[in-house]
Amino acid sequence: MDVLGPRIVIAAFDGWNDAGEAASAAIEALRTSTEYDLVHSVDPELYFDYQYTRPSTRMDAEGRRQLTWPEAGLWRPRNPAPGPEFWLLTGAEPARTWQAFASEFIDVALRDDITGFVTLGAMLSDVPHTRPISIFASSQNEQLREAHGLERSLYEGPVGILTVFEHFAENAGIPTASLWASVPHYVASATPSPKVTLALLDRLEELTGVDVDRQALRTEAAAWEASIDAAAADDEDMAEYIRQLERTRDTWDSPEASGDAIAQAFERYLRRRDDGPGDRKR
Repeated sequence: MDVLGPRIVIAAFDGWNDAGEAASAAIEALRTSTEYDLVHSVDPELYFDYQYTRPSTRMDAEGRRQLTWPEAGLWRPRNPAPGPEFWLLTGAEPARTWQAFASEFIDVALRDDITGFVTLGAMLSDVPHTRPISIFASSQNEQLREAHGLERSLYEGPVGILTVFEHFAENAGIPTASLWASVPHYVASATPSPKVTLALLDRLEELTGVDVDRQALRTEAAAWEASIDAAAADDEDMAEYIRQLERTRDTWDSPEASGDAIAQAFERYLRRRDDGPGDRKR
């Protein structure tokens, strides 16, 4: 049996961990691929700062105003297909008491015999949209690294909630892997990045062997890339900058390049995030 086992939590959170909405969109693609039932949700009063992650209002079918509060929950497939099951952990990144937040979900995972954890993240990076999306796949679990050829991250510094979950899951005896995608930083970070989402799901299939229908995402990814090409065609400075990024990426991908290039770029990104007001989001 694979190290991750038959029942795997796939985790992604809105916010700092989710450039281009790529990781949360991957979770949404998984949720639409089959029916899911909510297993556990947290009390938002305990974990969210409403000045940072605000509740929202909407009108229901009868015209009555409803409030929707920030949330995070664990979902299980209603009718699992043969092979590994994907359970989904998603929501907003909490603002406080991260240890209690992670412990609450890990306790549920242990109760329901979860056998593996995979976290999904996305980061803004100096990469071109015209090349394959870089995925940094890592694990602190030696068996997982050996079985799947994953890296061991040597990063030291501030982290997001995904790293907290990786730490708590491993300490609870649940093997954990991490997949981080690079999002071209010159594309608006609030704009969905379907090519990046597609790359995360492709790498997730390689890791777990679970096939998810991605045809619609492939179409969206092609349209996304074409729209950026069109914008660059009208902006020579942007086009030249993209060409520079392409040359750098092609050098990384050459046979002479070090296999540690993507890992080093990932860790440079995390160190850059240590500067400025964004620190408080961690």
